[in-house]
Amino acid sequence: MNANWRPDSDFRALLSRLNRRQLIRGAGTIAGAAALSSALPATSHADNETLNLLCWPGHADAAVVKPFEDKYHVRVVAKEYVGGEAMLALMNQSPPGSYDVVLSDAEYVVMLRDGGFIEPMNPADYPFADFWPEFQKFEGHWLDGKLFSVITRFGYLGLGYRTDMLSSDDVKSYKILWDNKVKGKVGFFDWYLPSMGCISLIDGNKPPFDISDAAFGKLKQSVFSLKPQSAGFYPMAAVFSNLTNGTAAVIPGVGDWITLLLSKNGVPVAATVPSEGGIQWTESLSICASSPKKDLAKAFIQYMSSPEGQVRTARLPAYWASIPSKAAWERLNVEFPADAKTLRHTFTARNVMDEYKEGKIFIRKTPVKQSIETWNEAWTEFKSA
Repeated sequence: MNANWRPDSDFRALLSRLNRRQLIRGAGTIAGAAALSSALPATSHADNETLNLLCWPGHADAAVVKPFEDKYHVRVVAKEYVGGEAMLALMNQSPPGSYDVVLSDAEYVVMLRDGGFIEPMNPADYPFADFWPEFQKFEGHWLDGKLFSVITRFGYLGLGYRTDMLSSDDVKSYKILWDNKVKGKVGFFDWYLPSMGCISLIDGNKPPFDISDAAFGKLKQSVFSLKPQSAGFYPMAAVFSNLTNGTAAVIPGVGDWITLLLSKNGVPVAATVPSEGGIQWTESLSICASSPKKDLAKAFIQYMSSPEGQVRTARLPAYWASIPSKAAWERLNVEFPADAKTLRHTFTARNVMDEYKEGKIFIRKTPVKQSIETWNEAWTEFKSA
């Protein structure tokens, strides 16, 4: 990836080679891992002058990692994936020592720990005192009293929408998804967790992923009732393109990570957290248990959680995100005040922490009372209905 990467071109080429039907439906069984590996860039793990990173697309961009590479005289080499199940598949199928650091969504950290893929970390090695209090001991990263991952980025999922088709009043509630004015114009990000999670909120499930079997049955009914509204089901890159061309007027389960990029390019879009609440996605870094370069892996995570690394990753060319370091917010406001305002990372106006403090944000998790497979099958059934 480089600074010229664009979500509606390069990312589409990557995603078009991925077939979600080949991904695992649960944490235990994996299908199509060979196809996934061949679809993604090769990783070198024999060269001692590389740090091998397993991550979502764009995280090895020179705009972020070059200062680290220059300081340690190494090259950050990325193996990229899309979706937590794909990440687990690659971790499970790759030879030991393939990766030094893994960037994962927070809800998958416990699976990585249980699979023996990541190791405990010393909290004293990382600048948690610089973080907002809400993120100094983040849920899901501390397991049995031990730290296994360091949060580096986050964002909120609610509704992404076209501002030339819908007003801010229209999207105050998820109820807009059933409105006649968006019939045939509701797009869906083709991942069950964020899409079903947001619909779970309108059913009154708080938190949205820890629900009874009866509530899950009602959730299925709510999801299936949206079929007449559907404009289609999109992999990540197609979310960008269908909002851009207006095929979709509104998409649940997405947020600023999409609309900030599009609005910078003049597309009339915005994102909002409706009155029923939103879901937080969280990216974090862990040290791979089989890494032969654990000191270098630690140094990389230290850099990425430092004010400099945080400011750079907030402005990642692939997709911007919120950052947990308050010290980095201060630096961002000095060095890039316009970007701090765009990210809602200012101290003099309403910012992203306000919704967090108001209890409107729920951490995205894998299903608690049902299996991953149960939710995934419901989503597949919805798509094929």
